[in-house]
This record gives sequence, C-alpha cells and structure tokens, in this order.
Amino acid sequence: MATVFLAAGKERPVQQRHPWIFSGAVRRVQGYVGRGDVVDVCDAQGEWLARGTWSSGSQIRVRLFTWEAEEPLGPSFSGRGFLRAIGGRRARGFNTPAGACRLVFAESDGLPGLIVDRYGGFLVVQFLTQGMAVRADAIVALLAELVQPLGIYERGDADVREKEGLPRDDGVRWGQAPPPQLTIVEGARRLLVDLCGGQKTGSYLDQAQNRDRVAAYCRGAEVLDCFCYTGGFTIAAATDAATVEAVDSSASALAMLGDNLAQNQHTAQVAAVEGDVFKMLRQYRHEGRSFDVVILDPPKFAHSHGQIERAARGYKDINLIAMQILRPGGVLASFSCSGLIGPDLFQKILFGAAVDARRDVQILERLTQAADHPLLLTFPEGEYLKGLICRVW
Repeated sequence: MATVFLAAGKERPVQQRHPWIFSGAVRRVQGYVGRGDVVDVCDAQGEWLARGTWSSGSQIRVRLFTWEAEEPLGPSFSGRGFLRAIGGRRARGFNTPAGACRLVFAESDGLPGLIVDRYGGFLVVQFLTQGMAVRADAIVALLAELVQPLGIYERGDADVREKEGLPRDDGVRWGQAPPPQLTIVEGARRLLVDLCGGQKTGSYLDQAQNRDRVAAYCRGAEVLDCFCYTGGFTIAAATDAATVEAVDSSASALAMLGDNLAQNQHTAQVAAVEGDVFKMLRQYRHEGRSFDVVILDPPKFAHSHGQIERAARGYKDINLIAMQILRPGGVLASFSCSGLIGPDLFQKILFGAAVDARRDVQILERLTQAADHPLLLTFPEGEYLKGLICRVW
C-alpha cells in the first residue's frame, strides 16, 4: 500500500475528519499508486492519520474512508458503512417498497463517491470517483445481497466523472432492467420517473419534503411553477390550488407532467407551458400577469468557482421578476441546488432582488434537502440544496 505524506501544516482538516485531501496538500507519495488504489495518509512527520482511495487526475486527490488504523478497506470498503446507511433510512421509514429515497449519500454516509437511490424495486447507482469505479462489481454484489432489489442500474452521466477521468457508463449492473417509466409513491402523490434518462438518477428526491411545505401555501391560489420538470411541485400545489401554470423548456418532461396529473387527484386547472423560464418571466411581467405563489426550482447554475458570479446574476434575475409579478402578500418559494452558492450568499442574492424590485420580503421558512440526504457535520459541503419561502409585499 502506498503512503501519502502531507505538506507541513496541512494535516488539520484530516484530523478533523474531513473526507477530502486536495492535490495542493500532498507533499509526496511513497510507493506505487494506481487509479483508485487504497493509500495510507501520514502527516509531514510520518504520523499515520487516515486511509482512503487515490484519484490520479482529480483536484481532490484522496477520499478518506477511515481514521482507524486497524480498519482495512476491502473490495466493497466497509459493509458496516452500507448497513449503517441503509439501516438509517429504514429506521426513518424512507425505505418503503413502493417509495423512493436515497440509500447512500456519498461522503455524508462515509462512502465518498457513491450514490445509491431506491425507486420501488430498483436501485440506481452512481460511481463518481476512481476508488468507487474500480470496486463497482463488489459494491453491486453487496447491494444486491443487502437490499435484494429487482435490478440495479448504473447512471454514469454525472459531470464529476469527467473530472475523475471516468467515461460515461450507463446500463444494467445486476438483475432486471427498469421499465421506461416507473411509478413511485411520494406521500399522497404518485409520480412517474425515468430511471434511465431522467434528471439526476430519475427524479429530484431531495425536494420530496419541500413539496409538501410549499403546497401548504397554495390552497386556493393562482400558482406559477417555474422549471417544473415532470411536475413534482406542480402536482403537490395542484392538490388544493385554483390554477397552476407549469413552465419548462423540455417537451418530454411536460408530457410526463401530463401523465402525472392523470394519476393524481387535484382541484386546480393546470396549464403546461413549454418555454425558456427567463423569457417567460419577462413576458408575464410585460403582459401584467400576476400570481399568488411563484415557485422557482432551477437546475444547478454554478458547476465551478468560476461560474459563481454568473450564477448569482441568474438567480437574482429570476427572483427579481418573480417578486415583481407576485400580488401583495404573495408567496415566493425559491431554491438553489448549486452547492457553491451557500445559504448566506443565496439570501444576499434575494436581498438584492428585493431592493431592486422595491418590494418588502419576509422569510417565512428556510428549507434544505430531504432527510434521506443527511448532512455530516465534518463535511458541510454536503449541504447543497437551500430554499426560502418568502412573503412578498
């Protein structure tokens, strides 16, 4: 096993159990180390600190799995880690046969680079690091034993794989292939998901609980749902709303929204609008349209530090116009899934939008990702989703 020696003064994050070691913290490597190999990590004086896996091309050079010198990293790392992650979801009632949830949330579950989502009888996995990719077969076998799904499907289209030098690699890893569309149960809602071609691993599981929180403000309201995708927020809002206008640029997503509406009871009249949200918001403002509730749940705007400023402008733009087209006392539910846009910055962006819109805005609720996406205190980067429910006067 190769040993990674840190530069002087770079040991503190490791001692505090942060799971990442960046390339700039590495002074030298003793011994041969290949892609995804297990390495020991020592400080500049040679004192053992932790054990993890090597990523040859990534800026995050080592992902750490254990701070116990006697704990080996076998072919599937630690079965104990999988049992803890899956058992924790089962204890909270997430891991239900017809439901959907995140079973393994990478670093936050002590398994850096691995995502495992359950949709009914199927698992969708993402191997996002070299360390996980070279152990994929062993991990799939362990998941099949522990969960006993109908099938395990790999989604290898995440951007981070490119940074790791990993190719796109989608396909069935074990058991049956998932159907083109699968129905899951989310609370009182039935939602269709596409595990092979849908966004993320098939759905936005991290918003499951937030949909109920936002829906609580939509009773009898005229609602505008922007970036609606296949209708998670639309279906939740339509249960008691008067009208919902759902906007997205994807015709296929809107078609699935129609299918979702057909299998859920709702009181609202729902209109699906295919279009660019940025342009549609301006059109609504130009036409003098107004709404009681506006929901903004855009895709990730910032994929790197160099995109933060541009992303901030984008968030401000859509929130400013949303505030302008809300009726006095209306509700804005605004989200950002860009991990590089922290909660403080996101609030400042909405502050700037409120000033420019000349509206008074009160924060009613702060939201984050669903409880099956837990936050590890030693890994604050795991808190990527943030939302604000605001009253706009």
